[in-house]
Amino acid sequence: MAASLSLLTACESVETRADNSRAAFQQSTAVNPFIRENYKAADALLAQLSGKLRAEQPLIIATTVNINALEQSSTLGRLISEQVAARFSQSGLKLIEIKFRDSMYVKQDQGELMLTREINEIARKQNSQAVIVGTYGESTDDVFVNLKVIQPNTNIVLAVHDFAIPKNKNVISLLRSKPL
Repeated sequence: MAASLSLLTACESVETRADNSRAAFQQSTAVNPFIRENYKAADALLAQLSGKLRAEQPLIIATTVNINALEQSSTLGRLISEQVAARFSQSGLKLIEIKFRDSMYVKQDQGELMLTREINEIARKQNSQAVIVGTYGESTDDVFVNLKVIQPNTNIVLAVHDFAIPKNKNVISLLRSKPL
């Protein structure tokens, strides 16, 4: 009986630690404005996509890139993509993460951006229903972010969300970090 009680206490201890870890994670996301803004952006995209996506068919998420140099990102861009992917995954959608060495966009004559042939080919091979892409641009006080969910075979935008992240010392350090 003492062994059973000891085993039950050990199980309870593991469950308590897991509950505490979940609570700490939820508290950190609620308190941290960077994570909160990225989750709100993902939630806005998900709301626009309601009824448009199938849970069994994957999406591709690409790294958020610098609008002025589409072949470049930063730690900030990579974190935005990671956190948006986390939120999409938490909603029950399947994601395929692609880390591109080159740009996922092609500039058209009038400044609009289209997915590259490479992304369209990967999406076709993976049977992806959509690609999540994003750009960011710096101003003096803010970083402006644009996220889109695009249907790869047509380049039709299924959802879009814009938001601004105030530049504080953490955001500035994430922008200045060197690409991997």
